[in-house]
Amino acid sequence: METLALTRVSTIGPIADVIEAAGGSLARVFHRSELPLELVTQPDRLILLSDQFRLVENAAREIGDDAFAARLSIAGGIAGLGPYGRLLLSFDSLGAAITKGYAKFASLLQAATEMDLVVREGLARWTYQITAPVTIGRQRNEILAIGYMLNILRHFAGARWTPEAIFVPGILQGRGEIEKIFGGDVMRGERTTVVFPADLLDLPNPSLRPWRETYDEIPNDREFVGVAEHMIRLGILEQSPGIDHVATRLGLSRRTFQRRLATHGVTFERLAEGVVFAQARAKLDAKQQAITDIALELGYSDPAHFSRAFRRWTGETPRHWRARQLQS
Repeated sequence: METLALTRVSTIGPIADVIEAAGGSLARVFHRSELPLELVTQPDRLILLSDQFRLVENAAREIGDDAFAARLSIAGGIAGLGPYGRLLLSFDSLGAAITKGYAKFASLLQAATEMDLVVREGLARWTYQITAPVTIGRQRNEILAIGYMLNILRHFAGARWTPEAIFVPGILQGRGEIEKIFGGDVMRGERTTVVFPADLLDLPNPSLRPWRETYDEIPNDREFVGVAEHMIRLGILEQSPGIDHVATRLGLSRRTFQRRLATHGVTFERLAEGVVFAQARAKLDAKQQAITDIALELGYSDPAHFSRAFRRWTGETPRHWRARQLQS
């Protein structure tokens, strides 16, 4: 069974730019990863962590670049961390950003991940580890993580700052190019780690920014219904929101998927209807799309079917709902 850990699409950074600059096919990479290409423009959407692993692995193979993950994360900057990155910029020192920011890591950026900061003999060791049982693309994910960690460190220490050492588990391909991109030596170690002088933890934030965001929390890998809801949203984007597609995405048979939902007191039909209704309301309230386009995006072949469903949910048509929202 696939891991149910989720991550934000923003972690793949400017993947389109990096692939296309190398002459690769972005469409082919997403097709091989069984993900919709539209995700490129939706950085806050959630996908399975295993899908992110597979996507980065396929992208590296597409362009024949063992240093792809390093290139991608450095190019992504702190923006690649989405709302978590913006939270880090609200802390007054590097030490606070690493330690206090981590308290929100799982809910803002990625589940099934452990990070730790240990200070000993004047050196700080900042570690990263995925706890989910994912193997394909794991090392590339660790390289991706190091790049983002370096982006954070350089925000406080300056663009030319270099680490004392970097450690990555396993045999690393493309080491020389990765070291050039990261600006530091990369060695084999038990855990993914960036080592730097401990006094850097006191560095002040050079561009302190207030944190006033609201956000949808990422469900952890034990919140089965919450994860299933996000896979239904992804299915809608792929125009395949049916039970078989969603079950396959989760690595389950249709029957096993139904049984697991039943243990939480919900059916797939009710869950899917709730997701579609929530998206319909959000799109109608945004006032940016024609109702016909909203119906098509939500998987309705005929806008009249969407109107009937919406009337069943609310007692009024989508047009009346939008008009009332405008008035209020």
